[in-house]
Amino acid sequence: MDAEKIKSTATEVLKIEANALEGAVASIDDNFVRACEMLSQCKGHIVLTGIGKSGHIAGKIAATLSSTGNPAIYMHPGEANHGDLGVLRSGDILLALSHSGETTEIKSLLPAIRNLGVQIIAITGAPDSHLACSADVCISAKIDKEACPLGLAPTASTTVMLAIGDCLSAVLLADRGFSNEDFAQTHPGGKLGRRLLLHLSDIMRHGDDIPIVSPDTAIADALFEMSRKQLGMTLIGDKDKQVLGIFTDGDLRRAINDGTDFHKTKISDIMNKKFLGVHDTDLASDTLLYMEKNKINSAPVFDENNKLVGALSLHDLLRSGI
Repeated sequence: MDAEKIKSTATEVLKIEANALEGAVASIDDNFVRACEMLSQCKGHIVLTGIGKSGHIAGKIAATLSSTGNPAIYMHPGEANHGDLGVLRSGDILLALSHSGETTEIKSLLPAIRNLGVQIIAITGAPDSHLACSADVCISAKIDKEACPLGLAPTASTTVMLAIGDCLSAVLLADRGFSNEDFAQTHPGGKLGRRLLLHLSDIMRHGDDIPIVSPDTAIADALFEMSRKQLGMTLIGDKDKQVLGIFTDGDLRRAINDGTDFHKTKISDIMNKKFLGVHDTDLASDTLLYMEKNKINSAPVFDENNKLVGALSLHDLLRSGI
């Protein structure tokens, strides 16, 4: 393949699609406003349909709408003709995508959809088509030409449809006052979701995984507890697990430098009584900043009654993916 030919072909595709998107600005008209109003007032689901490449775009728009607070699903028009039309109910809105507006599978559905009392919004490149004339509102996705060198494969047309779908989603998001917290609720597996939803109670070590020894424990035995629990520290607590102090890797280095006898000295004699703790309801993201600011590698976790419920390290927070 010729390198210059590759570059020129790809550049031409981008230019044609960019021009198509620039031309799509004219689609943000009164019909677009009416479509936004209909979708905003929808009491049911937003159901998208389309076939072929338009179907793929419809599926993506449905996903974007759902993730931004507007429940939406994709309905394959071929399957809808054989039973899946049952997903539609009065109060739903059908958002139909077809570049030609003459897609046979969609045209055959329209009478039945009308009988259900479902409103129809069309996104099509043919404002005079059967679909456009059958819809309550038609948003134009007209283009001058496809970006495909043959002028056949849906390229610029699907790009414009996708952009219009993004516009609808953005308008509805703003209208609903959709917040960062709302976004996190629909994206619990994403980084933003983890930052806004993940609390220490979700990732802390608890029960027998908490390193803790009694005040009269010899340092050597306390070191065994530290090594076994692998948190770089051990807590020192009374019989009720009331935390009296902490002993960390840093305290260990200082004890070595001081020549402390690890077998005869009790951990309570050299434990640090001043320590910083965190609470199980704290956000993991906030705790990460707190521990980094205060140069803490590990910390005990307390509940609202200041009862010890867990422990965690800086590595636990980093592993959580926040």
